[in-house]
Amino acid sequence: MIGINRCVNFLNKRNGTISFPIIHKMKSVVFAILIASANAIELTKDTWEEKTAGKAVFVKFFAPWCGHCKRMKPAWDSLMTDFADSESVLVADVDCIEAGKSLCEKVGVKGFPTIKYGDPDDLQDYAGSREKAELNKFADGLKPGCIVDTLENCSDEHKKILEELKQKKIEDLRVLVLAEAKEREQAHTDFKTEVDKLQNAFEELSKKKESTLEDVKSRYNVGFVKQLIKLSENKSDL
Repeated sequence: MIGINRCVNFLNKRNGTISFPIIHKMKSVVFAILIASANAIELTKDTWEEKTAGKAVFVKFFAPWCGHCKRMKPAWDSLMTDFADSESVLVADVDCIEAGKSLCEKVGVKGFPTIKYGDPDDLQDYAGSREKAELNKFADGLKPGCIVDTLENCSDEHKKILEELKQKKIEDLRVLVLAEAKEREQAHTDFKTEVDKLQNAFEELSKKKESTLEDVKSRYNVGFVKQLIKLSENKSDL
């Protein structure tokens, strides 16, 4: 509240030099920014369990210097304000350079911004639009995941899966976690490999196209041809 009062007092002192409509608009902008900042939730590895318990999450992992992160900040800050009082969905930030660095490493963040959603223990990559309306629509559709100790939000299918998993030893469960992580990493590696192939193919095709166009230009000399046609047409007109 102190920050708001300081900004408003500063603008009030400028009332004599800036027209009222402009002052009013500036105050509205200041209030909107400060309210959004007040509702912002920035998570760290230490606060993750407490803040996400019993909720579906929608989290932006960012770096302060990232240009794309800065561009989407207004929309994301507004989204955090919209869901600040939600009992089922948590929209939050994680600073991967400062306090949230260890959390970003834990969930496998590789670029900025990275947006993940879903069960806090089973985050999925968000690949949708970053426009405010689409982000809001997506967040509206999120539901808390199945809680294994209380079975809250668990479907009959989830309960069946849990019963089967509970029969396994803890060592076997850890093996499953490692195997899943390995396959997930392999999927990313395979994707990157194929993208690199496409990039190389694109570069080769681009070179071939430029070479072909240069050859066509040198064989047809169409620039000279057009000039000669134009010159001939002008003489005919005389």
